[in-house]
Amino acid sequence: MDIIALLSDPAAWLALLTLIALEVVLGVDNLIFIAILSNKLPEHQQSKARRIGLSLALIMRIGLLMLIGWIVTLQEPLFDLGITGPPVEGTNKASFETAFSGRDLILLAGGLFLLWKATKEIHHSMEPEDNSGDIMDKTPSMADAAKASFGAVIAQIIAIDLVFSVDSILTAVGMTDEIPIMVTAVVITVGVMMVAADPLARFIEKNPTLVMLALAFLVMIGLVLIADGLGFHVPKGYIYAAMGFSVGVELLNMVQRNRRAKERAVAAGE
Repeated sequence: MDIIALLSDPAAWLALLTLIALEVVLGVDNLIFIAILSNKLPEHQQSKARRIGLSLALIMRIGLLMLIGWIVTLQEPLFDLGITGPPVEGTNKASFETAFSGRDLILLAGGLFLLWKATKEIHHSMEPEDNSGDIMDKTPSMADAAKASFGAVIAQIIAIDLVFSVDSILTAVGMTDEIPIMVTAVVITVGVMMVAADPLARFIEKNPTLVMLALAFLVMIGLVLIADGLGFHVPKGYIYAAMGFSVGVELLNMVQRNRRAKERAVAAGE
C-alpha cells in the first residue's frame, strides 16, 4: 500500500525526477575517473572493467541505503581540533571548522587519492615513453601483467566508488525520506552511467586533449573533496559550470582543428 501511495503522489514523482537529475550530474565525476582508468587496460578488458566498476557502484549504493541509519551517523562529529575560521559575512556560521565526522574523513581520503592519482597520470602523460628494454625481461608473462593491471584498476575503482557512493547517498537523504525513491533513483542513475560509459571512454581516448582536461577535472574534484572534508563548502554548481565551460571551449577547439585538417587535405589534393 505504501508503494501504491507513492506511485499516486505527484510530489514523490517530482522528488524522484529531481533526485535522478542530481545523481546523474554527481555521477559525472565517477564516470570520468572510471573512463580514464579503464582506458589504461588492454582494449578487450576496458568495457568489462567499466561494467564491473559501475555494477560495484550500484551494489555499494544500494547496500549503503540499506544501512541508512548508519550513513546518517557519519555526519556526527567524531573529534574536534577546536579550530574554526572567521564567520561567513552576514551569518554566524564559521567559514571552516575542524570537527571531523566519518563523512569528512572519507571525503579527505578520497580527495587525497584523486589528487594523487590524477597528478600521477598527468606526470605520466608528460613523460616521453621509454621503449628501451624488453618488457618480457621485466615481467614473468604478458598474461600476468595484464591480470595485475586489471586487478589494480578494479581496486582503484572500488576505492573511489566508496567515496562517491557515500556522497551520493547523503545527497539522496537530503532530498527525500522515502527509501523506494532513493533506490529507484540510484538504479536509474547507474543505468544511465552504464549506457554512457563506453561512448564517453571512446570519445576521451580518441581526443587526447580531452584526457588532460579530464585529469585536470579530477584534480579540481579532489581539491573540492578535501576542502569539503575540512569544512570549506564549495557550491557544486560553480564546479560543474566551470567544467561545462571548459568542455565547451575544448569542443570548439576540436571543431577548429578538424576544419583546418580538412582544408589542408583539400589543398594537398589540389
